[in-house]
Amino acid sequence: MPSASLSSTAVASAVFAAHAGRFGATSPPPEAETAGTSPDGDPDPVRAGVEAACRALGFIGTDARCLADAWRAQTRRTGAFDAAAWPATPADFGMRERPVAGRADAFAPCPAELGLYAVLPDADWVGRMARVGVPTVQLRFKSTDALAIDREVRAAIEAVRGTGATLFVNDHWRAAIEAGAYGVHLGQEDLDALAPADLRRLREAGLRLGVSTHGPAEMVRADAVGPSYVALGAVFPTTLKAMATAPQGLARLGDYARLMRDYPCVAIGGIDAARRPAVLATGVGSVAVVRALVAADDPETTARAWTAAIAAGLRHRREGRAT
Repeated sequence: MPSASLSSTAVASAVFAAHAGRFGATSPPPEAETAGTSPDGDPDPVRAGVEAACRALGFIGTDARCLADAWRAQTRRTGAFDAAAWPATPADFGMRERPVAGRADAFAPCPAELGLYAVLPDADWVGRMARVGVPTVQLRFKSTDALAIDREVRAAIEAVRGTGATLFVNDHWRAAIEAGAYGVHLGQEDLDALAPADLRRLREAGLRLGVSTHGPAEMVRADAVGPSYVALGAVFPTTLKAMATAPQGLARLGDYARLMRDYPCVAIGGIDAARRPAVLATGVGSVAVVRALVAADDPETTARAWTAAIAAGLRHRREGRAT
């Protein structure tokens, strides 16, 4: 449908109708008077209408605007507005060239499928999970004591030595560089706080970089630095930390996995064994868990079962694509 013949109200109604069911939206459709222009005054009917629809679908303002910009770019690229076609082309979001590995300033790559990704509180837990075959582990050691941080990071590196496990260090990137860690994981605020010289130091040290994202706007920011992988969440409700966004759900996770398909994608947040198959079906190559392991009655047995189940799910998906 040519966008010139559309009103923003018609766009908003069409997008909401096309996607409310899969997102489980409970808000009423956007009212005509709220869809005339976007909040920043842009009269473009596609951008204004999509932003109104995405807000009604439950997206926060920054993500609604990001999606509206992408939908407008998609419409201009294809020559027609399609309410059913959720944007999934990275260039429409203003993302940089793909493949990411071809960028001169990209971080070193990591495995495309990280499998079970265990987020753990200390080096002892890291060692326990690595020794039973968990393929990816993260040290999330909470401390402000520089000596304790350095000691724990080095202990975690030693704990995975010879196990085949891949270790990422959460937040403590300076200690990770000094200790020669494989990789670091940063939240969005930590990434935004890094100066260009800090990013360059991380990259030149050869560390892999994982970045947390909670919606398309943060994915665009993450893509700008060419990380090794992206984490997508929180998929389901979690009590581990306060979240600025509502749980993303499976439909959004699938959209995000398609958008970030050139990156290894890690799903995180409230994932239990019952939800695991549906999470893997979205296209992610890894499932991150915290309490599913550390709060289990038998963490080692649970870790083995999760590792095997995720590996089998990923194998089944690859075989399905090959047929």
